[in-house]
Amino acid sequence: MKNVLVSFVLLMLLWACGSKTVSNIDVEEEIISDINGSLFTVDRDFDDIVKDGKLKVLTTYSGTSYFLYKGQPMGFEYELLTKFAKDMALEIELQIVGSIDSLFYYLNRGDVDLVAHGLTGTRDRKKYVSFTKPLYSSRQVLVQKMPEKWYEIHWKKIEDALLHDAIELMGDTVSVRANSSYHQRLINLAEEIGGEIYIDTLPGKLTTEEIIEMVADGKIKQTVADLNIASLLSSYYPILNIDVSVSTTQNMAWATRKTSPQLLAKINEWLVTYKKKTDYYVIYNKYYKNKKDFKRRVNSDFYSLKQNKISKYDELIKKEAGTIGWDWRLLASQVYQESQFNPSAVSWAGAVGLMQMMPATAQEFGVKWRSNPEQSLAGGVRYLNYLLDRFEGVQDSVQRIKLTLASYNCGFGHVKDAQRLATKYQLNPDVWDDNVEKMILELRYPNNFNDPIIKHGYLRGDEPYTYVKQIFQRFEHYMQFIE
Repeated sequence: MKNVLVSFVLLMLLWACGSKTVSNIDVEEEIISDINGSLFTVDRDFDDIVKDGKLKVLTTYSGTSYFLYKGQPMGFEYELLTKFAKDMALEIELQIVGSIDSLFYYLNRGDVDLVAHGLTGTRDRKKYVSFTKPLYSSRQVLVQKMPEKWYEIHWKKIEDALLHDAIELMGDTVSVRANSSYHQRLINLAEEIGGEIYIDTLPGKLTTEEIIEMVADGKIKQTVADLNIASLLSSYYPILNIDVSVSTTQNMAWATRKTSPQLLAKINEWLVTYKKKTDYYVIYNKYYKNKKDFKRRVNSDFYSLKQNKISKYDELIKKEAGTIGWDWRLLASQVYQESQFNPSAVSWAGAVGLMQMMPATAQEFGVKWRSNPEQSLAGGVRYLNYLLDRFEGVQDSVQRIKLTLASYNCGFGHVKDAQRLATKYQLNPDVWDDNVEKMILELRYPNNFNDPIIKHGYLRGDEPYTYVKQIFQRFEHYMQFIE
């Protein structure tokens, strides 16, 4: 199997304990005969890392481990690593791998010191690497799709269409990555139930999230995933059922080389102490428990308000909308999308106020008090105007606004990446509808976000895609009911 690491390099990120680089591992394509790298002997341990001042860490892009949101790096693994590095007075050199299959290979070859990704410490894996103390526990569940329009079907028909026990997988097909713990669990499960389970092996470049999405889209019948990830994704895709367990509770951990016992001991010592703190569980809940709804409902209580009003901030919204020449109801729709007209709203990512501004953006556009409605709206509109100017070459005013709204949601850089992909695939980079919006969705996939033309990496494109669509859907409703 060929395993190619990602080709793009992210710019240096500044963390509290110093400058830490995020980059790729620059190697040529090669056939990896021993994917776990058991034949390598690398003598680099914690003393060497301290002398070097850098801890080299390998992780993957995903919506939980590491990603960019509104220009800021985030993720469960990312936040824990920054805490650990700060306590150890180290810099982090964060490196991204394109295929999960090659994690242990590059670790044992010496390219990195640590694999920071939630891994199950199976007996087979323990032959090649050492696992830290558990970061958290989970269990594996079957991810299957309910019938189409399940919400209109009698519950008995839904029950009849689903599997209810792992033993019912006998003679059935399940799709998982070839070298995943899910694959090994299905082999063990087949032994336990005394029958055959047909395993459809998927490429290592696919993330668990992408595979779950394939189930939701009907591209594969079913898969297996850790419950915390499956639960998060099922909140985005209500058609998924995750009720069937296929394993007992398992520990999830990071991995080090067997030749790095000092590093392993340091991480374990730190984890034991840090997990006693509230901060740890705040970070965990932030990424695995807080199920942000990407599909905010178009219908809201505001449609039933009397006196031709949408919100208590209508007059302020009208004033600010006039400064950029927008229909005030369009701006009102965006404000609802951001905060539901709650000036005290705080998102899981730290955005605050009616326009949900992040700290750096607020400072840049003159907002000192983000929860102040006047300042938030004025600063948000100044930011919108700045983004509008960056799309001044777009002739169609509606498409220009849609590109601007998408940029407000996910960052101008990601929208420019989607425009680059649109040009590459002979779509119109100046048209959001059916052109750039298609490419924004494609930035979820490694073959696209690893493309050399892409400058800002992975993006969960569902959010800006849905963001723009729902704002305009709600705008249409506002136009019908509000003068």
